[in-house]
Amino acid sequence: MTVSARLEETKNAILKRVSAKPRVGVVLGSGLGPFADTLEGLQKISYSELPHLPASRVLGHAGNLCFGKARGVEVVCMQGRAHFYEGHSLDSVVHGVRTMARLGVSAVLLTNAVGGLVPTWGVGDLMVVSDHLNLTGQNVLIGPNDESLGTRFPEMSEAYDPELRSIAHQIAKDKGITLREGIYAGLSGPCFETPAEVRMLQILGAHVAGMSTVQECIALRHMRVRVGALSCITNVAGGTEGNPPNHLEVEETARAKRGELQTMLEGWIEAAGRLS
Repeated sequence: MTVSARLEETKNAILKRVSAKPRVGVVLGSGLGPFADTLEGLQKISYSELPHLPASRVLGHAGNLCFGKARGVEVVCMQGRAHFYEGHSLDSVVHGVRTMARLGVSAVLLTNAVGGLVPTWGVGDLMVVSDHLNLTGQNVLIGPNDESLGTRFPEMSEAYDPELRSIAHQIAKDKGITLREGIYAGLSGPCFETPAEVRMLQILGAHVAGMSTVQECIALRHMRVRVGALSCITNVAGGTEGNPPNHLEVEETARAKRGELQTMLEGWIEAAGRLS
């Protein structure tokens, strides 16, 4: 079955359950899922009830497709994502965001929990992604190109939409939130980085490291959907002496930053909903 055919099956299954016409899509990373529960008129569909949507087995990823409104804007949220390191194919990993595109969203806001690579940045800092390094050794577009999705050679010079980034900075300024900007290094995981890998990433110019987002961004830009990405630094990449990183630390930090993250997302969704 082609990618397009799988997307149509998922889309049709959704439309039998909800009549929403979302304008903005949001992907909620580790520990960030509770944002979806704040949507007005919330309707949830478990990934397990939809064809071709893989369920995540990682703590902090509930596995629901959520529909509702934020600041009056129709939204579809992925409450958790599947990861390549879980053994899913890349087509499966990006099926959720591709489905959002098929539902008609004009922009998708990706969130993620990351390890920080800048010594002067702290755990709990937020960063808007300006660019990425695809260090996974994979690309979801390898193989025959589906022309109904996009061109064979998608242009990626502005993968993370400049207007969405500017909007994020204005929201942060208005709300008194410190917002960094930088480059996301995408790794396959599931191992946290070694100290040598951290030094390599710093030399390459990355500011944070994570195990998601990159393939989603590639798939969305292939389908000509605007992309914004917001990272929450939940641990120090590579750990510090006597304090190795762990997933519980990721969850705890994300929980502590939910207030700021909700403020950022609500404002971002409202502004993104006005973009053409």
